[in-house]
Amino acid sequence: MFRMAYSEIVERIVSKTGLKPEDIDELVAAKMDQLSGLISREGAAHIIANEKGIKLFEDIAQAGDFKINKISIDKRSVNTVGKVTKVYEIRKFKSNEREGKVGAFFLGDETGKIRITLWNDQADKMRSLKEGDVVKIKNALVRENNGFTELHLNDKSDMTINPLGVKIDVKESRQPSIRKKISELREGDENIDLLGTVVQVFNPNFFEVCSKCGKRVKADSSFSCPEHGIATPVFSYVLNASLDDGTGVIRTAFYRNQVLKLFKSTNEDFMKVKENPELFEPMKDELIGNIIRVVGKTRKNSMSNDMEFTSQLVFPNPNPEEEISKII
Repeated sequence: MFRMAYSEIVERIVSKTGLKPEDIDELVAAKMDQLSGLISREGAAHIIANEKGIKLFEDIAQAGDFKINKISIDKRSVNTVGKVTKVYEIRKFKSNEREGKVGAFFLGDETGKIRITLWNDQADKMRSLKEGDVVKIKNALVRENNGFTELHLNDKSDMTINPLGVKIDVKESRQPSIRKKISELREGDENIDLLGTVVQVFNPNFFEVCSKCGKRVKADSSFSCPEHGIATPVFSYVLNASLDDGTGVIRTAFYRNQVLKLFKSTNEDFMKVKENPELFEPMKDELIGNIIRVVGKTRKNSMSNDMEFTSQLVFPNPNPEEEISKII
């Protein structure tokens, strides 16, 4: 069933009638009283809209593109347009039931951002996609993943890259990071900016993840993904290194994308380390002594009770002029 949130219904009545939202709230409350509370607030708003001659579902079809903050799991399929803010690589997957390809990117507009997932032939359309491209999407399926709303493109969906005459402003949701010294860190700090020298690098740890969603899988007699069941795994990895800023030393975890940035490597090349660990020794030696900048969050290791840092962004070559200006 196609549903609308109460706020959306009110917005449409306001736009069609010129009434104020508080006037509509009063009409809805009166309608609920009239029906002795046997109808929801949304249902009462639907009746008010109908009494005013407003056909909500028809209006939705005519409205065309949804703003990203209006896309909700209540909707079966939507059209939207936005600017690409992040692109992930296309992956192949194979399970007992099927095999294919999946790709993903984030789309943003002035109201927010949303993850777009493309399956099989649709994924091939991503090969020329880059950050900053404007993308128009039609008939995307609305799905929920770990509490977040996503759009999935199948063979009935359509995607146009850089349609003529379309410009998009993107809402910047990331708050400025906070520069701290290691000695100032506290448990639970988030969006923290550290500048430090790499003084120790540990060997990477490789682990299996689901080829469809990238989540870690459990190894029993077969590999099991909490979302996709039995899965054919691919490998991801985490690297730990110690950073020293003169006020203290902290162990810092870098995951796949950050690792590749640190070593200016590709996933294909770095995976060679899994089979030939000796390849990592010269890479480790080259990294030690470098000054890097990381943005991330802190946590306390439950075993050692030591503070640790998880990198979410890494800048292997921080700008000296910017760093000097921060110190000043």
